[in-house]
Amino acid sequence: MSTELKSTALEQVHIALGAKMVPFAGYNMPVQYSGLRHEHAAVREQAGMFDVSHMGEFFVEGPDALPFLQKVTSNDVSKLIPGKIQYSCFPNEQGGIVDDLLVYCFSEEHFLLVVNASNMDKDWNHIMKYTEGFDVNLSNQSDDYSLLAVQGPKATEILQTLTGTDLSAIRYYNFVIGEMAGVKDVIISATGYTGAGGFELYINNGDAETLWNAVLEAGEPHGLLPAGLGARDTLRLEMGMCLYGNDIDDTTSPMEAGLGWITKFTKDFVSSETFAKQKEEGVTKKLVGFEMIDRGIPRHGYEIAKDGEVVGRVTSGTASPSTGKNIGMGYVPVELATEGSEFDVVIRNKTIKAKVVKLPFYKKAKKARYLGIYNPRPGAAWAGVFLYSCTRCARLDNLEQKKVALLSSAPLNPNTNRVNGKSVYSADTANFAATALPAGWWLYLSKYSSTE
Repeated sequence: MSTELKSTALEQVHIALGAKMVPFAGYNMPVQYSGLRHEHAAVREQAGMFDVSHMGEFFVEGPDALPFLQKVTSNDVSKLIPGKIQYSCFPNEQGGIVDDLLVYCFSEEHFLLVVNASNMDKDWNHIMKYTEGFDVNLSNQSDDYSLLAVQGPKATEILQTLTGTDLSAIRYYNFVIGEMAGVKDVIISATGYTGAGGFELYINNGDAETLWNAVLEAGEPHGLLPAGLGARDTLRLEMGMCLYGNDIDDTTSPMEAGLGWITKFTKDFVSSETFAKQKEEGVTKKLVGFEMIDRGIPRHGYEIAKDGEVVGRVTSGTASPSTGKNIGMGYVPVELATEGSEFDVVIRNKTIKAKVVKLPFYKKAKKARYLGIYNPRPGAAWAGVFLYSCTRCARLDNLEQKKVALLSSAPLNPNTNRVNGKSVYSADTANFAATALPAGWWLYLSKYSSTE
């Protein structure tokens, strides 16, 4: 059997940039350029660009494309409309996970499945088993596509200089096909594996270097850096995102992995009865996130123990650059899966204390846009809510107007004191407490706060 590594279209570009190249999922891939922590910080604070062209692309077309995908994936594909994306998994016949994937909907008869590189052959063989009886055509075009992930709070600003497509209008888990840096037919996808925001760009291999160089040039004034798979792993772990082969595999179920939200019982699919039974009766183990209490870095494969007895294993672990804490994920018995539960991680034959914490590990700071004030603390946020509510309610004639204005998105014109063209000036604040604070809080959360 040949062990020769595959190459992405950008392999020589990475080498010229001084990247450290390592074997990954059968490909020669960049693990880091300027350093993992440097690249990690760039993605969290400015922007970074990853070559993830090793991912697989399967196209599913035909009159039965939708019912076929309903059978082989766990999520409800019928909920998709053109331009929408869905996170899902391929269940196996034993109640485990063949792979996790993204499903892109072009139409009811045309879908794109994006799968993990390490599972491409396994995934293809698995879904081909279920084609009988479906009028569907599958094509593996993984060798024809390159994929660039431009991630970070400045990603939209950087990419907007290269395209006429309004990127701010593309909502999370949506996509469009547009032109970027002169490259036509780019699939511009508002997705990522970092929790930092941004886009993933699918292009033909022949256009990969053109787009890579254009993004690097446009991003340089904004602090964008090329980033390797090392930073991608620490970024995804800080967000509690699963990595196939570590946190999920052929032996773990979506219910155990906290992926019940992508397991829909409104249809019949592979192992749906097994998962429904788990949902009804419960599972015996769960995937949890944990922080180390004592000094020590958890790593994949380390034992998890309670009262001297091994009860699980670490699936992912690292020293988190963003939080400064040592973090990990692993499967533990359900009685140890509640937040605050403590157990030991065995590191070099020593038991090091850890505790279960709520995911994600990294919580993004919030900005209160009202009056342009940055409010990182709840008290300050409530002050912003109070000020906003007082301003609205002091200008409204009666309780009904208070409710309509506060519970709608209708803007108040500060120059005319009008909402939707109607005068709302009044000094009446008798009913302020009944509507102002709860409605103001709702408005604050939905319209005047953001995470960056």
